[in-house]
Amino acid sequence: MSMSRFSRFSTHGLFVLMLAISFPVSAHFQMLYVEESALERGAAVSMGLVFTHPFAGGPTMVMGEPRSFRVVSQRGDEARPVLTDLKKYLQPIEWQGVGTRAAAYQAVIPREVMRSQGDYVFILEPEPYLEKEEDKYIQQFTKLVMNVGGVPGNWAEPQGLPAEIQPLNKPYANWVGGVFRGIVLSKGKHVPFAEIEIEYVNHAPDLAGKSFAVNGAVTAPHPAYGNMSIKADANGTFALGLSRAGWWGVCALHVGPVTKHMGKPLSQDAVLWIQAKDMH
Repeated sequence: MSMSRFSRFSTHGLFVLMLAISFPVSAHFQMLYVEESALERGAAVSMGLVFTHPFAGGPTMVMGEPRSFRVVSQRGDEARPVLTDLKKYLQPIEWQGVGTRAAAYQAVIPREVMRSQGDYVFILEPEPYLEKEEDKYIQQFTKLVMNVGGVPGNWAEPQGLPAEIQPLNKPYANWVGGVFRGIVLSKGKHVPFAEIEIEYVNHAPDLAGKSFAVNGAVTAPHPAYGNMSIKADANGTFALGLSRAGWWGVCALHVGPVTKHMGKPLSQDAVLWIQAKDMH
């Protein structure tokens, strides 16, 4: 549970403390997971959509039916991006997290969608999730960028989302030890000093088994290492060092313009997924 989201100690404090003992301090992250973000050629792609705490592998939260799921593709030499609605490929599943099981979604994106060289920006707009312990809703506008064939395209282009992270590095081409940079946006405008949470996907996802590995790749020396927090600068720009191979999630909190849903506070967050590779 993300302690940075709590503004005061609630009557549910004992329950929250019990969760903190069971799981390292971690943040909510809407995952859009694929095994590989950079493909040599066009192919069908299996993708998992899970709302969870990536470093701890749980607890995993129940996902409602996404409001929108789409991909925007473009080669560098194309004049216009191509938008494809992907909701018809979504299939409801149950995802087994570490100690929890919850409703999630899976999609197999056919080769006909990803047959051409270039960039593919996947965008998920989930239904707001009621976090009962905080008595508020959370809605995370989530992006995953893939590439086919090494031909760059629209990876750096903002997609006009209410809450968004604009990458300044290709999210699909990062060496371990490198630095990833991005800009936090709210309806296209830079967000000064945005609060950002970062988590490593520490429990290997198994798309076929619809589950996380029980054992994590690393053990945090202190709870603060599971969910790391940074601030953007005055221009909304941030930098992240990629210290280990795998997937990293970046979440900018409370940056969307809508702050109420169903009579309760709403946090519209921006999530971007980054893959890093070892240099052999």
